[in-house]
Amino acid sequence: MNDANNWQPLPAFTGSCQCGAVRYTVAPGPSFASICHCRMCQRATGSPFAALLKVATDRVTWQGEPGVFQSSGIAARGFCSACGTPLFYRKTGSDWIEFTSGSHPADLPFTPVRQWGLEARHDWLSGLAIPGAETVERDLISYQSKDE
Repeated sequence: MNDANNWQPLPAFTGSCQCGAVRYTVAPGPSFASICHCRMCQRATGSPFAALLKVATDRVTWQGEPGVFQSSGIAARGFCSACGTPLFYRKTGSDWIEFTSGSHPADLPFTPVRQWGLEARHDWLSGLAIPGAETVERDLISYQSKDE
């Protein structure tokens, strides 16, 4: 599988956890957007799949220290130890880190170009075309960071 043409340039951006205790900044450069349906990603994110943005680790600077869980013999998952937000996936020894889409800015261009872990994809995702609605937040008391 050759994904050489699926890397997209991105401007610098900053992401964070819900409470703002852990923030990361990524310098401009190539990125690769994908989703993973594997059971490990489902459990790590509490979702039917993980939406991930891969960037080179040498482009990342941190404010705050993420917690890290070695989820398998080949990968670790980063999260905020204070609020629990899943932040990243990283293969052991890799020069790449994959940030969860929920941790980076909502206006950051993100169009997945590859799916992984199809053996665990939920059947109901294959043709999801059901009515939707926006979240109403006018009366919501939020304790999240005010980044967005």
